[in-house]
Amino acid sequence: MNAPPHRHPRPPVWDRFVRFFHWSLVACFGTAWWFTEHIGLLHKGAGYAAAALVLARVVWGFIGSPNARFANFVPGPRGLLHYLGLLLRGREPVHTGHNPAGAVMILFLLVAVTGIAVSGWMLTLDAFWGNEWVETTHTRLVDLTVAAVFVHVLANLYGSRHPGNGLIRAMITGHKSPPPAKPSPCTRTDTPSSSAS
Repeated sequence: MNAPPHRHPRPPVWDRFVRFFHWSLVACFGTAWWFTEHIGLLHKGAGYAAAALVLARVVWGFIGSPNARFANFVPGPRGLLHYLGLLLRGREPVHTGHNPAGAVMILFLLVAVTGIAVSGWMLTLDAFWGNEWVETTHTRLVDLTVAAVFVHVLANLYGSRHPGNGLIRAMITGHKSPPPAKPSPCTRTDTPSSSAS
């Protein structure tokens, strides 16, 4: 009697902290962005919370799980250009965690949110209250971040077209669905005949 094929567990993609960070940052940024007309405690609180989340994510990028560590997913210039070339030809590989383009987007968002938080904090100081260049920097960084989030969502929807690359689902559950098994080149795909008894 043949033993059932061994099933490997679904590969872990992002740990609980990364998923908590992701959705908490979405909530904080969305709250601060929505409540800008009357800037008050809610806007400031969401901004400071976003800054604390970014700081925690940076620390986790050095001590966290393998897929969360910057050293394991941040590409060099050559690796990024190679990936973008494959992407333009529709031949980009599926990565377990962040692909090189996604990694660069993550770094940009971390830096942008930090810049937003710092410039927002500066506007609460007497030295920079009503300062035009600080206000302009704060506003433009917000606009750039909103545009980057839009691109980020579209890129995730595009990447999710690959079997086994459910990026959005993975950011909720922590796992991707395994890609469908491909038949071995040496395996016949037609119906085998009955063996002789």
